[in-house]
Amino acid sequence: MPVPVPRQRAIPAVESGQAQAAPAVGGPSKEEAVRNEAIPTTAENRKTATHDHSTPDSAPHTTHRTAHQTALNATPADGVHQGVSTTSVSTTSVSATGVGAAHTTLTLLLIEDDPTAAPIVHDLLDADGRPIRVRTARNLTEAERLLTHDVHCILLDLALPAPGRAGESDDELAVLRHVLRLAPRHAVLALTASGDAARGTEAVRVGAQDYLYKDELDGRLLSRAIRYAVERKRSDTAERRLAEGKLRAQENARLERGLLPTPLLEGSPLRFAARYRPGRSRALLGGDFYDTVRTPDGTVHAMIGDVCGHGPDAAALGVELRIAWRALTLAGLCGDELLNTLQQVLEHERDDDEIFATLCTVDIAPDGRRAGLCLAGHPAPLIARPDRPARLLPYDNNGPALGLLPGARWPRMQVELGAEWSLMLYTDGLIEGRIGEGRERLGQDGMVEMIRRQLSEGLSGEALLRAAVNEVRQLNGGELTDDVALVLLDRVPVPIPVP
Repeated sequence: MPVPVPRQRAIPAVESGQAQAAPAVGGPSKEEAVRNEAIPTTAENRKTATHDHSTPDSAPHTTHRTAHQTALNATPADGVHQGVSTTSVSTTSVSATGVGAAHTTLTLLLIEDDPTAAPIVHDLLDADGRPIRVRTARNLTEAERLLTHDVHCILLDLALPAPGRAGESDDELAVLRHVLRLAPRHAVLALTASGDAARGTEAVRVGAQDYLYKDELDGRLLSRAIRYAVERKRSDTAERRLAEGKLRAQENARLERGLLPTPLLEGSPLRFAARYRPGRSRALLGGDFYDTVRTPDGTVHAMIGDVCGHGPDAAALGVELRIAWRALTLAGLCGDELLNTLQQVLEHERDDDEIFATLCTVDIAPDGRRAGLCLAGHPAPLIARPDRPARLLPYDNNGPALGLLPGARWPRMQVELGAEWSLMLYTDGLIEGRIGEGRERLGQDGMVEMIRRQLSEGLSGEALLRAAVNEVRQLNGGELTDDVALVLLDRVPVPIPVP
């Protein structure tokens, strides 16, 4: 039964810090239509617009991106802002490779209290000879209003005063630090006085992509510097996201490893082996759970269970049930009393009344020759002995799964194990894999035959469990979609030394 997945709130681009992807092939969006009406029509604009709509390779909103470019280059249509100084609109490729890149408008935000000091800025051309759109802000207040997600680069005069620091000189890069806080995802080019290389170098160390001398600006140099800064920022952002993703994956792996059980069998002659394979991709933990402990009276308690559904919610609930089982078992509970308490834990912890869990518990007597078995909607364990073929333990008194019936009872069956045996507990992921391309599944009978054959080949312990999982995967024709957990307990009599 699938686990209901709660809907997640859609996070706006402004709140998440990520730009929205461009629309599919078609006409301009509503915001773009308003923006285009606000831009004065010139002969060059008409020429550019005609070229854009007549040439298939440059059709607006048609994008051919790699996954890396899609994540980093997507930008929303910008709205109309009063007081924006805008040059002609064109499309250009701003990809680092230049191959298969998205055609988009390259936009520059100039923050300079005297725009006439850098007239070359408004005549910039991109690598294809097309005009670069420029917005001008005379101070940081205007810059904050004009700074939208479609701005690719900021050209900042370091001589501007930072807010709240008028007349102070204790931090020469205060204005840059303010802009970096204001626009952490934008490329920044710093403008400094000629010969002030020390200040420019410090600006790069603080976070700018590059620095230029204000009185030595050259159109070709500035155009190239803008494209370089944009691509360097994108590369830095990609590396940062990759590093963050690796760190999260490592933290999740450490957490999930810590949640896997460590058997407490000190003093027991029984040998223990386990195999765990979650169904969800790149995970270490699924909805299956198991545990084994030895109580002070010498009894070995083993358990295996399965929470319905997949994903982290099922895994978290499985961990809670396992920890509760261990605590209750060490406290002396067993059989029906233990399962009834676990059902109460499940009912309180689940987030949907339809979520349930199957469970199998085995209590092996201190002499190792007999055991008590309780089944809550779970497949019966398999037992193998030297004097007879492997078979399933009785499951006639199988009770309901936990969480299905309030006030349910789970009878405890007494089973004889013998002097030498192997007992395998498993989840249904092992028996529900398909056989070949048809609909037929392995089932319990097929699993019993498979284990019999593998035992006859001399396999035991971890090697047996590993071979079982690998063969089931091969029969299924690929990875299993459900979680798989197996626990194997072996009792081998210790030979008495001859005097």
